[in-house]
Amino acid sequence: MKVPFRIMMAACALLAMASVQAAGITMNAVRVGAKDVAATAKFYQAAFGMHEVQRISMPNMLEIMLNFGATPEAAKASKGAQLVIMSRAADDGRDTMAHVIFEVGDVQAVVKAAVAAGAKKEREPFKFQDTWIGMLIDPAGNHIELLQFPTSK
Repeated sequence: MKVPFRIMMAACALLAMASVQAAGITMNAVRVGAKDVAATAKFYQAAFGMHEVQRISMPNMLEIMLNFGATPEAAKASKGAQLVIMSRAADDGRDTMAHVIFEVGDVQAVVKAAVAAGAKKEREPFKFQDTWIGMLIDPAGNHIELLQFPTSK
């Protein structure tokens, strides 16, 4: 009973995704939490070359938005999805499913840079089919996945 139900749910999900894509919906941002939002933003800047594009500060909440670009101005003009870091009470990293996913050109080099900036390796980079995958944890306990797809010849 469980297998047919799961197959039916997967088919429904695929149909829903197809109709959503047809509706012109795109990713706006990915949000992660951190007890020290500013320090976590500095980690993503150092590890991945992102720039701060917006900051919202309220009495009990800080939110910093980051994006890619050669300069802070280019990052602010970018139409790419942003990384939003928002205040949370603890950096316990209990939710291992939610994580940031980056496409990278050299997974080994990015893992090395991220670890130097303060990340922890969840495991050594590994190859799945033709794709290299790196798994990290940022200083605030958020999980990061790095994908290095094969280059086309």
